[in-house]
Amino acid sequence: MTGFARVQGSHGVHTWTWEVKSVNGKGLDLRFRMPAGFDAIDKPAREAVAARFARGNLFVALTVSHSQALSRFRLNEGVLDQIVAVIPQIRARMPEVGAPTLDGLLSLRGVLEVEDEDQDEEARAAFNAALLASLEEGLEALADNRAAEGARLEPVIAGHLARIEELRGAAAAVAATQPQAIHDRLVAATRDLAEAVPALSEERLAQEVAVLAAKADVREELDRLAAHVEAGNDLLAGGGAVGRKLDFLCQEFNREANTLCSKSSDIELTRIGLDLKSVIDQLREQVQNVE
Repeated sequence: MTGFARVQGSHGVHTWTWEVKSVNGKGLDLRFRMPAGFDAIDKPAREAVAARFARGNLFVALTVSHSQALSRFRLNEGVLDQIVAVIPQIRARMPEVGAPTLDGLLSLRGVLEVEDEDQDEEARAAFNAALLASLEEGLEALADNRAAEGARLEPVIAGHLARIEELRGAAAAVAATQPQAIHDRLVAATRDLAEAVPALSEERLAQEVAVLAAKADVREELDRLAAHVEAGNDLLAGGGAVGRKLDFLCQEFNREANTLCSKSSDIELTRIGLDLKSVIDQLREQVQNVE
């Protein structure tokens, strides 16, 4: 979701620059910075961004300049009077400071203001339309930038999904041996306690193994992992705005990996579960970059 675009335009005596920057975000957050007097294009500009992007923190800035023929200077007497009123206080506290100069006073912010001569309604509408058309060019450039980033990320995300499927297969192979491993551990345990505890009958031993194996059964978790991998690959193949859906899948992946680790009665299965969690974390980091 990261990207940057800058476009410039002109209309009559006006020239302008749009800058659009995008960084990662869970939803769509728009921040605009425009000069005073451009409130009329604020809403359509926001609608244009929202129509094109579904996710990310977007910063949109507009700067406008125009020829001096359209402008005139105005002295802000109120600001000047306030400054002149405090000069004696400043000189009393700092006597080494010389008297203020005319050019120094005029250079202070707010003393001189630039006023635009009024445009008629038709000219202003044409100017606003040109500004919005230029913004669309900037948004198109930003979309291309983000799409290029997405194209670079797609094989990375697909690789993480493939690794999750590989670990799921390894977990399934280990899980298939768990009932026998539980049986062997239980037999060994009763053998060690043979002097203190009566030997279990084969029937009772089978019952105990069945109970422990049921508690350690991770087939449902493995099936759901397989389904989530398939869903992730389908999202990548389908294109469009899939970032939020992939983000949700990461939560589901992590839930199954946690349950697998908690049910594990085998060191190797636990190791696979921890590897799964590591890959899922890597996947989540990349998904944050996807719209």
